Amino acid sequence: MIRGFFRLIGLLLLAGAFVFAVYDGARSIADQAIRFTRLGDFWNDVHQASQHSFHAMVEGISPWLWAEVVKVVLNQPVWAVMGLLGLVLLIVFRRPKPLIGYSRS
Repeated sequence: MIRGFFRLIGLLLLAGAFVFAVYDGARSIADQAIRFTRLGDFWNDVHQASQHSFHAMVEGISPWLWAEVVKVVLNQPVWAVMGLLGLVLLIVFRRPKPLIGYSRS
């Protein structure tokens, strides 16, 4: 049941990545320049207060973690982050291959 839930989340993330890829592509064609929606900008548009509290929490744990890891992820396109996370969830929670010639008991 948990495996199915995480696979559903992975599929939804892949669908969201596809939507953002189409959105960014259409915006790039309309502007005649490459435009990407960054994850940090999208997060600010959805809920700005949670990003500020997350920033304070991460800086409280380790200041270099915010500057070296989290800021790099927040500057990536939304479709890339969502697509990668969706693929990881689908691969990690896939069904195990059936054993051939062995019993499970």
